[in-house]
Amino acid sequence: MKALIQVILILILVGVCVSLAGGALLSERLPRMAAEKFGPPSASLSLPQRVMFSYRLLTNEKALRSSLDPLGQSRPFSIEMGESINSISFRLEEGRLIANADTFRTYLIYAGLDTRVQAGEYQLSPAMTPLEIARRLLDAVPEDVEFNILPGWRMEEIGAALPTSGIQVTEKEFLDLARNPPADIIPTGLPPMSSLEGFLMPGSYQVKRDTPVRDLAALFLNRFDENVPQDFRDGFATQGLDLFQAVTLASIVQREAVVADEQAVIASVFNNRMASGMRLESDPTVQYALGYQLLKKTWWKNPLSSADLRFDSSYNTYVYPGLPPGPISNPSLGVLRAVAFPDQTDFYFFRAQCDGSGRHFFAVTYAEHLKNGCP
Repeated sequence: MKALIQVILILILVGVCVSLAGGALLSERLPRMAAEKFGPPSASLSLPQRVMFSYRLLTNEKALRSSLDPLGQSRPFSIEMGESINSISFRLEEGRLIANADTFRTYLIYAGLDTRVQAGEYQLSPAMTPLEIARRLLDAVPEDVEFNILPGWRMEEIGAALPTSGIQVTEKEFLDLARNPPADIIPTGLPPMSSLEGFLMPGSYQVKRDTPVRDLAALFLNRFDENVPQDFRDGFATQGLDLFQAVTLASIVQREAVVADEQAVIASVFNNRMASGMRLESDPTVQYALGYQLLKKTWWKNPLSSADLRFDSSYNTYVYPGLPPGPISNPSLGVLRAVAFPDQTDFYFFRAQCDGSGRHFFAVTYAEHLKNGCP
């Protein structure tokens, strides 16, 4: 009997040793196999968790690498801020984008992606595999992007900002249309125009990435028409200006006035010059006429030479009297207000102050103007 008991104990001990050896082998082999197929596991997982998740992934490998519908079309999928992985996985299954929420959730946790999924808007397709969807959820691509037009930009500067904006309109597409706009995109409240310069209202726009170029231009024009109220337009008429002339003058004031509270004063200077038959003699009109400066990579050459001031262009207000043929930049609503309601002054001259503040000295006579020169 004693010998029998010893044999039984030996067999039990051998069995335990075999089991432990097999368990140790399993705990090494399964994670290694999973890492080869699915990448390294999250460092936050314990050894038992690595073994468990590795086993689940290996037994569901086919499902993770297979799409639910190879011919499926993309459709929107939103993830809310703070939404749990359980909720996201369940909605993906419910929306017929993946076959099994639990398997998908297992992969996210195994790979450490459960803490990296981003809230936002996505375009997902059942033609994608669960592994592809998991990776896509790390980078939300907003359907809308913000696009800004700065006051005083000319249309070429707007076009140059498009390539890095996320909007799928090219610079060339935009400028081709802006330089030869179709009549049907011009709002009824705006005059006919051979160029959109001046009417591309500065400001911030929320734009869908796939917006066509015609719709993009129409968006800018509609913002102008909607934001310039009737009292502004009445004010332009009071100054003896139609809408196109007012925008042309505002585009010059925009480039001259660095400080907002001087806009209405500068508008009055130009009004006084035009009323007396003086030339406007505005540097920005010369800069516009000269165009892009390759060496300095700017559309606005500064400083101007005496030869530049004699440059023969209908936009050069040192050479030709009155307003130029059209706007030279896209003015802000504040500048349009200044042109509609300019200050009433006796000033005919202004020049930059010498402290770099952007402010100006104003003068009634040319003699006073000369005295305002910097030492």
